[in-house]
Amino acid sequence: MSIDVTQLQKREPKKEEQKKQTLTPEQERAVQEKKTLQEELMYRRGTITVRDLIAPASFQVNADFLKLGDTFVRTMFIVTYPRYVNMGWASPIINYSGTIDVGMFFYPIPAEIILKQLRDKTGVLESQIVSDNEKGAPRDPVRETALRDVEQLRDDLTQGIEHFFQFAFYITLYASTKEELDKRSSQIESIFGSKLIYTKRGFYQAEQGFNSTLPLGNDELMITFNMSTSPIASSFPFISSDLTSDNGILYGINRHNNSLVLFDRFSLQNANAVVFATSGAGKSYAVKLEILRTMMMGTDVIVIDPEMEYKALSDAVGGTYVNVSLASESKINPFDLPRAVGEETSIEDILRSAVITIKGLLRIMIGQPIGESDKLGFTPAEDSTLDRAILEAYAKKDITPDLKKLDGVEYPVMQDLQEILEGMEGSGDLVERLKKFTEGTFAGLLNSPTTVDTENQLVIFSVRDLEDELRPMAIYTIINYIWNVVRSSRKKRLLMIDEAWWLMTHEDSAKFIFALVKRARKYYLGVTTITQDVNDFLRNPYGLAIVTNSSIQLLMKQSPAGIDLIAETFHLTQSERYLLLEAAIGEGIFFAGDKHAAIKIVASYNEDQLITTNPEQLLEIERARKEFEDSFTAKK
Repeated sequence: MSIDVTQLQKREPKKEEQKKQTLTPEQERAVQEKKTLQEELMYRRGTITVRDLIAPASFQVNADFLKLGDTFVRTMFIVTYPRYVNMGWASPIINYSGTIDVGMFFYPIPAEIILKQLRDKTGVLESQIVSDNEKGAPRDPVRETALRDVEQLRDDLTQGIEHFFQFAFYITLYASTKEELDKRSSQIESIFGSKLIYTKRGFYQAEQGFNSTLPLGNDELMITFNMSTSPIASSFPFISSDLTSDNGILYGINRHNNSLVLFDRFSLQNANAVVFATSGAGKSYAVKLEILRTMMMGTDVIVIDPEMEYKALSDAVGGTYVNVSLASESKINPFDLPRAVGEETSIEDILRSAVITIKGLLRIMIGQPIGESDKLGFTPAEDSTLDRAILEAYAKKDITPDLKKLDGVEYPVMQDLQEILEGMEGSGDLVERLKKFTEGTFAGLLNSPTTVDTENQLVIFSVRDLEDELRPMAIYTIINYIWNVVRSSRKKRLLMIDEAWWLMTHEDSAKFIFALVKRARKYYLGVTTITQDVNDFLRNPYGLAIVTNSSIQLLMKQSPAGIDLIAETFHLTQSERYLLLEAAIGEGIFFAGDKHAAIKIVASYNEDQLITTNPEQLLEIERARKEFEDSFTAKK
C-alpha cells in the first residue's frame, strides 16, 4: 500500500487552519503570551545578570564545611548560654579580625503559653524542695536559684516588663584554606567558651547554615534557645569600637571593623589634641590631612612649622606662609596686645597679662641659671626692675591702664625696653644681655613692629631657618601673637604646634602653652601639640597636664624606649602596646573622649599628592612638574 506524502503535507495546513479557526480570543491571547515569554526566556539566557556576577565558580558541600570557589566556609551555632551574660558579650565576635557573617533570629512566644509552662515548672521545683526538706536532705542551691529565677520571670512577664522569645545565633566563617578555617573555628569556640557559651559546628547542615546567615532572612537551621528580653538585648550587635558621628571630618578607617572614623573635635569637652609618634611614623601626614579636611568645613588653621613641611600644602590652597628668620621681612613684635578688647576685659588686665608674658620671653632670652638647677630666671631685684621697665615702655607709647581703647595705638619694641632700662639704676647687667637682641647678632628677630598678615584661612609660620638657640623664643613669640589674634575675634580655629618638645625645654614656654590649652575652649580654639620626643614631653609636669586637657589623642608607632611611659599615661592594654610597637606607617590608636579605637590614616590620591612627606615621592612629583613645564614651554 502506498501513501502519497505530498497529499498529506497538503492536508496538514488545513488542519492547523481549522484549529486556529476553533480558538477563542482568550485562547489566542494565552498562546501569544506564552510565545512572548518563551522568546524573552531565550533572550535572558544570553544576558548577564547580577546573580551571574556574584555566584561562585563552584559550590562543594562537605560534612562540616562548604567550598565556594577557592573559599572555605563553615557555620557555627550557639547551643546553650550561662545563667548570666554580660552586656556586650557579642562584641569580640562582631570585632573579630577575620571575615564573618552573623545571623540572628527572634521568634516571639505569647506570654500566656510561657506563663502556663512557668507555673508548672514552679510547682515541680517547690515540690522537690519540700520533699528534700521532709527527707532531711541538705538544701539544693541550684533548685532554689532556679525557683527564684522562674518566679521573677513570671512577675516580669505578667507586668509586661519582659517578653519571651526563642533566639537563634549563627556565625559563618570564611578562610582561604581548610587549616585556616579550623584555626578560626577554634578561636571562635575559645572566645565563646571564655564566656561559658557553648557552640557547635553544623555537621551535615553546612549548606543550611550558610543559607541562614545570608541576607535573605531564612532560618534553615532552626536551633533556638529560650530567652527573655533582657539577655537578648545584651546581644545587640552594634557595640563595636565605633567613633562615627553625624558631623565632622574623616580621620581614618577603624581597624576593628573597617568603619569610618568621623569626628568633630569641637563637639567634645574641648577641641585640643596631642599627636605622639616616632620620626617617620606619619604624624605630620595625619595632621596635614586633618588640616585639609578641616578647612573644607570652614575652620581657620594656624600652623607652626619647624621643618618647612607644610609649604606645599600652603601653596596648593592659597595660604599665607610666613618664614620667620633673622633676615626675613616677616617680623613679630612681642609687645603687641590683642587688637580688640571685649567688654569683660579691661586695659589694665591686658597690660598685666602682657607683662607676665614678656617676662617669660625675657627669661628664655636673657635669663640666667638660678641656684643648682638649670632653670633660667632673674634675681628678685632684676624681676622687679623688668616689671617696671615693661610698664614704662608701654607708657612711653601712651598705653596706660586708664586707656579706653587700643585702636590705632603704636606698640613699643625691644629697643624701647632697652632705653628704659638704661635710665634705671642697677640694670646695667640686664642692658648688656639685652643688647644682643637689639644691636647684636640677633637684632633682626624681635626688635621690630609686626609685619605679619594673618587674614587668611591657612597661616603657616616657619622657623626652619632659625638657629636652635633662637627657636624656643621665636615659637614662644609666635604663639603669643597667635593668642592675641585669637582673643581679638572669636571664630572656629585650630592651632597646630609641630615639634612641641621645643617649648617643653623651658619652664616659661611650657607653662605658657599649658595656660593656652586650658583657656582655648573659651575662644573657640583647638590646640594640637605634635611631638616625637615622648619621654621629655610626658616627664614634664606641664606636658602631662597638656595631655590631660586634650580630649583627642592620636598615638602612632612608638619606640621601645618610650612605650612604657605611653602605656602608663594612657592606660594601654598589653595588646595595645604591641599594636603601637608594630604599627605600620599611618596606623595607631585614636582616642576621642572616653572612646578609642585602632585607626589607619587614609587619603585620596589628590590629598596624598599635596601632603606627602616621602622624599622619593616628592622627587617624583617635582620631576613630573618639571617635565610638564618643559613641555609647555616647548609648545609655546
